[in-house]
Amino acid sequence: MARSLVRRVLPRTLLARNIVLLIVLVMLSQACSLGVLLHYVQRPRVERAAAVFATYVTTLDNLLAATPSGARAALTARLDAHAQLPPEATEAPPRSLLRAYRTYQHDMFLDTLRAHLPADMPVRWQTEGGQRMWIRMHAPADAPQTPYWIALPIPEDAQGNGLEAAIFLSLGLGLLAALAGYAIQLHLNEPLQELARAARRVSAGEMPAPLPTDGPTEIAAVSGAFNQMTQVLQEAEATRALMLAGISHDIRTPLTKLRLSMAMAMPHGSDSSFVVAAESYLDQIETILQQFMDYAGSGEREAPQPGDLNTLIERLAGDFAGLGHEFELSLAKLPALAYRPISMMRLLMNLMQNAIVYGGSGLTVRTWATAGTVTVAVGDRGKGLSAQELEQLKAPFQRGRNARAHSGGTGLGLSIVERIARLHGGGLQFHSREGGGLEVWVVLPVTSV
Repeated sequence: MARSLVRRVLPRTLLARNIVLLIVLVMLSQACSLGVLLHYVQRPRVERAAAVFATYVTTLDNLLAATPSGARAALTARLDAHAQLPPEATEAPPRSLLRAYRTYQHDMFLDTLRAHLPADMPVRWQTEGGQRMWIRMHAPADAPQTPYWIALPIPEDAQGNGLEAAIFLSLGLGLLAALAGYAIQLHLNEPLQELARAARRVSAGEMPAPLPTDGPTEIAAVSGAFNQMTQVLQEAEATRALMLAGISHDIRTPLTKLRLSMAMAMPHGSDSSFVVAAESYLDQIETILQQFMDYAGSGEREAPQPGDLNTLIERLAGDFAGLGHEFELSLAKLPALAYRPISMMRLLMNLMQNAIVYGGSGLTVRTWATAGTVTVAVGDRGKGLSAQELEQLKAPFQRGRNARAHSGGTGLGLSIVERIARLHGGGLQFHSREGGGLEVWVVLPVTSV
């Protein structure tokens, strides 16, 4: 529970965590320094100043008591003594959150001063009209009914002006350290963000330019390893492309020769059932080969272009209608979307071909747009599959139980669709149709590419 609470409190980014840690460490060090300064330096100074001030007040009180009555009037006038305490004088100085330390120092000075003065010599604090202290002196022996209240300035050690400035300076240094940490983290975060952008481009099938390796040693090591990885991927991609081209050529060439040989070997007018069967098998081999090639390629190298998905769907539906397969279209107005034309056509053709082969009836294609996404749904009225079976169909070489009666497939059709959808930043979903059947949704973000 404690760990979950810490995770909730801590910021999510490394930048923010480092800044918070830096601020906490600086503030903690400043608080410890101020604590040592207050307890071992400033407090003894204030207490010593209060003790000296109490000695001065006691001496003044003894002087007034020893002054002859004839000269006492002139002395009290010079000291600005009052018989009555002014109404603005209070028991303690006013409280202020903005000047909390000064209030604390005033209280400490007053407590120490009262501890050193006799109990019958009260002390009052005046803030209005200038800060000063009023102290009641003892009444003279020849006039015991008229004690004197004398206003005295507050000693400099009890003001706390210099230390208050030091506190604000410490807070300023803490803020400066936090800003410096923020600037350092921004400097470190920039190559990391560039690395993240490059990694996303690699995952999208692109090959970004090499990252700079002239930064800090740790970042340069990561960037160098990433550059080495992209170079290896480029070499592997080139090898794969060469291998696929060789496989396609080396397999299709003997297949073409076999077709010609069969056509030339059969006498004119002989039974052509064997040729028809052989042609069918050869077509299945080419279909399987093409599916493998499509799965291996998936259009990573194709550049996205702005286009209208509805137009592409209408053209494909027209092609299928010419072959006797009518799709009911329900196409809503879609926002502008950039997509890879050949890859998207392959995606839609696979879905519509699956609907024809495994559904047979109730063929539909719907499109609609929501906030930030475009959805294409291809449906049929075939036998429904369970959710687990539908998810398994996304994996390569997986075929549903309704596909066992159909030959010529490899189980790569939906895998190709899934890869192309992910290439465009989207995904593939399966939904049961009301009244029976299946509907496959391709959800694409509008700003995907």
